[in-house]
Order: sequence, then C-alpha cells, then structure tokens
Amino acid sequence: MYYLSQALFFPPVNQANREGILAIGGDLSPERLLLAYQSGIFPWFNPEEPIIWWSPDPRMVLFPDDLLISKSMRKVLNQNIFTVTFNQNFLAIITSCQNIQRNGQIGTWISDEMINAYCELHELGYAKSVEVWQNETLVGGLYGVDLGNIFCGESMFSKVSNASKVAFIALTNQLKEQNYHLIDCQVYNTHLESLGCKEITRADFMNILNTK
Repeated sequence: MYYLSQALFFPPVNQANREGILAIGGDLSPERLLLAYQSGIFPWFNPEEPIIWWSPDPRMVLFPDDLLISKSMRKVLNQNIFTVTFNQNFLAIITSCQNIQRNGQIGTWISDEMINAYCELHELGYAKSVEVWQNETLVGGLYGVDLGNIFCGESMFSKVSNASKVAFIALTNQLKEQNYHLIDCQVYNTHLESLGCKEITRADFMNILNTK
C-alpha cells in the first residue's frame, strides 16, 4: 500500500491490495481527483479516516447497450410522473446523497470535505448531476465524474420509489446517444446488477479507460 505525499502521483493500479486499496493520503484537489479518475482510481473513506484511494478488481460497470429496464419500470416511465434534468442543482444532489438514510448503513462516507471537492469539480465542468423531480420537488438523482467517454458514477439517492432508477436510465440513454464506452459503477451490488451492470476485470476496465 502506497502512502501519498503532496506530489501529484498514484502508483500503478495493479499494486492495489486484495480489497482494492491502492493508496492512502494526499488531498482532494481537483488536479488529484482528475488524475485519479483518469487512472482508474477513486476515493472512498469515512470522515474520520485519512483519504483512501481504491482500484478494485473486479470492477462493476454498465455498457450502455446492456441497460435492463423491467416491465414494471417501463410502466413507471410511461406514466410520466417524473421530470428529469441534468446539471441543474449539483449541490442539492450531492447533499441529498449525503443525508439520505440507507438500510444497514450508519452515517455517510460523503463528508463536507468531499462535497466541497466535488462541487469544485462541478464548477470546472467535470462533475455532473442528474435530477429527478416530482411535482417540482427533488425526489431522486445521482452524480459522478465525466471523463468524456466514461462516466464515473459516485452516488445516487431516492426519496420516492424508482426515482434513482429513473435518473440512472436517463443518464444511460443520454450517454448511449453520445457513444460513451461505459458507466463505471465501482463495486458490485444487486441494485446495479438488476439494471444490467456486470463485473469485468480491472485489466479490461483499464483497457477501455485508455481507449479514446
């Protein structure tokens, strides 16, 4: 495991340990965050911990053509009960992801430090959000980092049933139209799998990441 100094550097991702931890320390400056995502690395740590940088193997991803929309979800979409916008309120999305109560989770890994860092990335045009509205109330959404051909998803939330799925589907459809290679979903969970996401090797992920 590598301990970062102030130098703008990450070790090769194949030096990550079995859990996927590559390095500890450094900072959340825009330059370091962008270098991390461009190198197949992301930060994930609790507020009381030092910054922990990850590059897991395998990697959970969605190829846009593989998106799965269930019959029940198609019915929800056809009802037009939600309105979707892009990059209209990034701060509201990331703070909602911070504050939402999740089953089996105590607290949140999205600290105020993380919020400030990703809001700065948003102002620079790299961090993006998807907002889902119902009757002009924000009820769901997601945010991540846009690398131009890969979207690196960070977190999503729902205040009503299906709102985060609506955000994910809308994002995927937009990225498909723009010929993005994939959405990086980082690590496995059953919710993502139900939407068509699957695990690939880190080596395959890095090959795609480095394809222009």
